[in-house]
Amino acid sequence: MSSTSPLTQGAIGPRLIALAIPLLAGNVLQQFYNTIDAVIVGRAVGESAFAAVGVSGAVMDLFLFLISGGCAGAGVLLSQFYGAEDLPSFRRDFFLTALFGSLISLAMAALGLLALSPLLTALRTPDTLRFHATAYLRLIFLGFPAAFGFHLGSSVLRAVGNTRSALRFLMLSMGVNLGLDLLFVAGFRLGTAGAALATVLAQALAAGLCLRYLARRFPSLMFHRADMVLDLPLLRRTAWFSAVSALHMASLYIGKLLVQRTVNTLGEASISAFTAASRVEGFANSFGSSGCTAVSLFIGQNTGAGRPERVRAGFRTALLQLGAFGIAISLVMVLFAHPCLTLVFPAQGAEGMAPALGYLRLVASFYLFNFLGSGLSGYFQGRGLVNIPVLGTTCHITLRVLLSALLAPVLGLPAVALASGLGWIGVVILWGLIARLDLRTLESSGRNTPSSRRAVFSS
Repeated sequence: MSSTSPLTQGAIGPRLIALAIPLLAGNVLQQFYNTIDAVIVGRAVGESAFAAVGVSGAVMDLFLFLISGGCAGAGVLLSQFYGAEDLPSFRRDFFLTALFGSLISLAMAALGLLALSPLLTALRTPDTLRFHATAYLRLIFLGFPAAFGFHLGSSVLRAVGNTRSALRFLMLSMGVNLGLDLLFVAGFRLGTAGAALATVLAQALAAGLCLRYLARRFPSLMFHRADMVLDLPLLRRTAWFSAVSALHMASLYIGKLLVQRTVNTLGEASISAFTAASRVEGFANSFGSSGCTAVSLFIGQNTGAGRPERVRAGFRTALLQLGAFGIAISLVMVLFAHPCLTLVFPAQGAEGMAPALGYLRLVASFYLFNFLGSGLSGYFQGRGLVNIPVLGTTCHITLRVLLSALLAPVLGLPAVALASGLGWIGVVILWGLIARLDLRTLESSGRNTPSSRRAVFSS
């Protein structure tokens, strides 16, 4: 245990910040990572291939969110075992997640290949783009096991508080992807298939090196033959955590697609404005999502260690930090919305600048609630109450979609920003009440161990 840095010791505020900084850097890098294929393909192949990668991203992201969400859910349980210093359970859970996650990723690959043509038809993909999109997605689907290995290795590292190493492997994957993109697409002229191949190979390399790093640096965490046991109760708990977290990630993406459908009815200028504003908003939201993960890891380890006083203090410290960041980011977004949008807005999209500014400044005024919601979501995940974030997110997405559809014909694009803000406020109120009840239970029980979460595990 001494080779890692358990979160059950030391000053709480600095530990949370030290956790969040590598996560933030990783999320920002991920924003760039997701655009590499499209940019290089667009410049080396042409506009049709560029558009095909964009269409393919809608399908690819939904599957990859399921994979990353499932690994994140398993990581919460691993963090509790690590905090409890229960390494035998940690290794058994690692084995079960690796085994059944690999099988599920293979099944998802097969499903994606079988459903590829109907999916492209459902998305109303133009015939001129189908060839490029099909070539891209076939290889992406075949690479799902590599993507799973990469996300699982990163989740294990984060579960023990080693977020810096997880960031290094993400940086490695991004760098290799960029180099192979230039080689396969610009050099060998393999088109969209070359871009997909670059992504898959980069993830496979990063996954292999990440698992090798775990085996060499943290051998006590790696499962061996004695740990390869079909522990059905543990498997059910892991499946519950993973499935709910995957559903959480997928619901976020599905909600964004439904909101995009409403935006598409407002005309080309609004579509362009929303696209540009969403890119800027993605970087701002990286702060909140990083805080959510950091809180989840901190609360998870201290839940497993039976440290209720540290759970409560960590939760309050995290809310204060995230609230301060939310106000700061809100001010930055309101004051510097125009220069931020200028960096991402197409040169020919001047008509959409005004609605983009209106949207970004309005949605930024609600960021305090967005960031507080991230902290609350991380608290519930760390406590093992993984169903509550899904409930809150579903309520938020439903309210956002309904209000956007009702108000957009009257208010235009600002309706989407207003709907998002009101949804955040509602979720913070709901989650705040539930967290208060859980904190009272935690305080009165005087203990906080994984075994005390029987109601959650049996859900």
